[in-house]
Amino acid sequence: MPVIHADETPKINPSLNGSKPALTIEGLSFAYPDGHVALRDVSLTVFHGQKVALVGPNGAGKSTLMLHLNGILGGNGRIFVCQMPVEKKTLPDVRAKVGLVFQNPDDQLFSPTVFEDVAFGPLHMGLPEADVRQRVKRALAQVGMADFADRLSHHLSVGQKKRVAIATVLSMEPEILVFDEPSAGLDPRARRSLINLLRDLPLTTLVSTHDMLLVRELFPRMIIMDEGRVVADGPTGQLLADEPLLEAHGLEAPP
Repeated sequence: MPVIHADETPKINPSLNGSKPALTIEGLSFAYPDGHVALRDVSLTVFHGQKVALVGPNGAGKSTLMLHLNGILGGNGRIFVCQMPVEKKTLPDVRAKVGLVFQNPDDQLFSPTVFEDVAFGPLHMGLPEADVRQRVKRALAQVGMADFADRLSHHLSVGQKKRVAIATVLSMEPEILVFDEPSAGLDPRARRSLINLLRDLPLTTLVSTHDMLLVRELFPRMIIMDEGRVVADGPTGQLLADEPLLEAHGLEAPP
């Protein structure tokens, strides 16, 4: 994939990975009620099976962009999830396809037990109890928390809570996983466990992070945002080797 800079029109081969787009954003702009412009004409495409890192300084617009992907926020422009337009009438289907994992797992864990947290989404999909239990069992197994179903969520460590938060999304069987700062607040062992988990999940993944070691290790493609714009998009190794580019946007290559 070529490196794309802000003054260029992104050209991404539609046959990349031999797959169709999982996510398409066209000319997305957004301003908060106080007038702060958070996104400025953002366009990008992520194909099925890709693992993509979204990086940039604080205030670049990364989290705002992610909140548009399942309709929590709505700006000017067009978004397609699995080629389906994101609009009011499609939100239930969009939210089933896009699993959003927040930076703070306490924002997603609100039930008394781990089982109830992970079962919440499937229950509200109207699935039969047997199907809900099967989904919860499978999701907890995927994140290595199969023995924690009866535990109290608020008694878990930060790393364990993050795994359960991921399970609450996996139980919905999404096609796209979106993470906001997944490694924030983790000790080295929990961080390594998370890296192994993200590597093994066979889903299209978009991750916003400041953890450049994580980016280098896991994500073949990197998108740099700054001041609400996509300023570069290309192979991670190539962008990490461009010191002037990184410095211009408040980033550093990992040691």
